[in-house]
Amino acid sequence: MQIGLVNWTGGYLTGECYGDGVSVLGNSLGKKQTWDLEVTTKPGKLTLAVLRGHQGRCLLVDADGTVRCGHLASGRQSQFVLEVHSSGAWSLQHLESKKFLESDGEDVFCVCRELTRRHMWMPQLAMHAHVVLFNPSSRLYARTDPELNRVWVDTPVPYCEECGFVLRLRCGVCHLETSNHKFVSRLEKLAKKPSAETAFHLNLRPGCLAFLTDREGHILYPQGSRGLLCLGDCPEDNEEWFVIKRCPQWVSLRTRAKKYMGILCDSEVYAGSKKATPMSTFLFHVSPDAQTVQLKDINHKYLAQREFQSVMADGCSKEPETHFSILWHYGKILLRALNGRYLGTLPVGLVVARAMQPGPHEEFGLRLANRSFLLLRGCYGYVGSSSCHEALQCNLLEPDCIELLPCKEGIYHFQSRGKSFWCLTSEGTFSPWGKFALNFCVEIRGNNLLAVLGPNGYFLRADREGCLLADSEEVTCECLWEF
Repeated sequence: MQIGLVNWTGGYLTGECYGDGVSVLGNSLGKKQTWDLEVTTKPGKLTLAVLRGHQGRCLLVDADGTVRCGHLASGRQSQFVLEVHSSGAWSLQHLESKKFLESDGEDVFCVCRELTRRHMWMPQLAMHAHVVLFNPSSRLYARTDPELNRVWVDTPVPYCEECGFVLRLRCGVCHLETSNHKFVSRLEKLAKKPSAETAFHLNLRPGCLAFLTDREGHILYPQGSRGLLCLGDCPEDNEEWFVIKRCPQWVSLRTRAKKYMGILCDSEVYAGSKKATPMSTFLFHVSPDAQTVQLKDINHKYLAQREFQSVMADGCSKEPETHFSILWHYGKILLRALNGRYLGTLPVGLVVARAMQPGPHEEFGLRLANRSFLLLRGCYGYVGSSSCHEALQCNLLEPDCIELLPCKEGIYHFQSRGKSFWCLTSEGTFSPWGKFALNFCVEIRGNNLLAVLGPNGYFLRADREGCLLADSEEVTCECLWEF
């Protein structure tokens, strides 16, 4: 769980880039203000927390109360007892010295055993802004209903675009943006723009658990037989709690004949329909080394290579037959099964793994099934436009929505919110004010991680100075984007 911690003066707990210093001089949630929270629960419901900074070093407390970032010499040196207070603020008490983490508005230290407001830290979620909301009480996900302008908590598998939400954190409050760019409101119906009526306080707990309250303390939770998300005062059985998760990457695969790969008769895999359906939607899970992929259907079954070169949707995650090697080719993919043969289709549409050498019939066009827009976050921040620059920047704290217009297989046009297109300048930078659409190839290179091949044949890259460039011949760490 990635968080920022805001102190009583509004400053962010900051791990400095040079040396081992820690301060609260940060005024926004950037890389130096982002901490990995590692939590363990001890008997008696004692919650122990370790905070790890952007360089992988832990927050440590020395014997004299000095707080710094460093590598562990003793486990107890980095452990804090985390307590969540009724205001939503956290206190962090050093386990060994029993002293609380505090700041004077500039420096950070642990010298006092008596809890005061200077020891309170308000957590802020630092994960990517595109999320899904899982309700543990009902074991269902929240879903936007564009026709009725409401949000229901009624979906067991978040494969559809309407299950995605954008967390807009502004001035200490959260605006929950839906997939059709409206906002959850106190008035039950969705609002067109963010306002005081769409502002909620995000009450955060370890494990990305959260619930939302309005300015009067009313709680947002699912109500009624259909699970309408609206304000109330009497949630039962912890039904107000949601787990905030990254928006998963669901895809659809289409053959050269423009037919979607899908599941028929429970487990047989065919490419027969010219329309995308829930049964032609797959969770695209990439291995840690980014060399293989697993495809899981909405019934939680994995595609697997079986005997006689057949491919069936009856696999389990731990089976080696469910792993397929992946090769990208201008937005299209080739999938090689465990038997060393490439997936393709027979004339009747049956998907098999039989080709030793790939050809056009083994190429599948990949579409992002649950996204009509992208929020891209790279090494230095989000991609978007800035009033201070003509070119698109890649170091912003707030993301811009990049609308996706599908074109040919695996190719998209990128459109800004003003309905103009991304255009490429002679310097290899981008402007959001183009009149004509350009082609971009999207390649998934990890879980919630992609590379973008620009119209000039180079990969998009985040420059340290903040400018978005299309100048990389290969995919480096600066060419990978969280989405």
